[in-house]
Amino acid sequence: MKVGFIGLGNVGGKLSGSLLRNGIDLTVHDLNAGLVANFVERGATAAEGPAQLMRDCDAVITCLPSPAASDAVMQQMLPEVTHGKIWMEMSTTDEAEVRRLGAMVIEAGGAAVDCPVSGGCHRADTGNIAIFAGCDRATFERILPFLTTMGRRILHTGELGSASVLKVVTNFLATANLITCAEALVTCKAAGMDLNTAYEAIKISSGTSFVHETESQVILNGSRDISFTMDLVKKDIGLFQEVADRAGVPLEMNPLMMKIMDDGIARYGPRELSPNIIRRLEDTTGLDIRAPGFPPEMTDDEPEEPGYEVIPQGAHLKAAE
Repeated sequence: MKVGFIGLGNVGGKLSGSLLRNGIDLTVHDLNAGLVANFVERGATAAEGPAQLMRDCDAVITCLPSPAASDAVMQQMLPEVTHGKIWMEMSTTDEAEVRRLGAMVIEAGGAAVDCPVSGGCHRADTGNIAIFAGCDRATFERILPFLTTMGRRILHTGELGSASVLKVVTNFLATANLITCAEALVTCKAAGMDLNTAYEAIKISSGTSFVHETESQVILNGSRDISFTMDLVKKDIGLFQEVADRAGVPLEMNPLMMKIMDDGIARYGPRELSPNIIRRLEDTTGLDIRAPGFPPEMTDDEPEEPGYEVIPQGAHLKAAE
């Protein structure tokens, strides 16, 4: 199958790089001509635009910064959707929007999948990231070879849109972890604790998390670089809020987190690196939350291996019902 990829940014560039590295026939498009040129040098084909990609490829993947961007691209691709074509939405997006766009693709004879990723840019770069996939089972089995090339752990989440719900849920939890890690590290420093020791204490205890074991390291280094910015965090937890609002869930934590991110954006700008939300407390207390020996960015030390489908716990019991 010939695969098209639209969106070669921080995440999309790494996911599409895994496809190219593993011999997939890849055609790419991005508004940044320099990013496209880099992929062409590495063996990809450049497309004139989204319409040509959908016309020439069997499956087209989009990995874009907002639902509006995905809609704009889809409007160009839709006239070229025919029977057998597959649209794979890897952006973090609104589940209602991906269902709306997906319905158009399905009506035109194609198949639609929302398949966002989770686990950080460092794992996207090595093909070891987790991927959620929302679609019918037959479509999932068609695209599984591509998903296992881009990611390590692949979870079929159910119908179209279900993966996007779970993606914003996990990003909500990651943001909560980031904010609490920031408060914990500043409190440790204010209480006179050695930050290297504090990091290890949290890591080996019930207080640890994926965010602590990754983002706390670049916080303590001082680089705060995870290739993710405050405006993207605000978008993601805003999407989570929309899911909760539609479901009638009266959230308490997320509205507070949105206010914290709004304050960070107001102080430092929307493109500030998201771990620098800790600067709010550093500025208020006058404390410097850095320690020696931590890396400036995260790298994935897992070897690249073929991905596999994750089977939910208890799935065999449901199948027997």
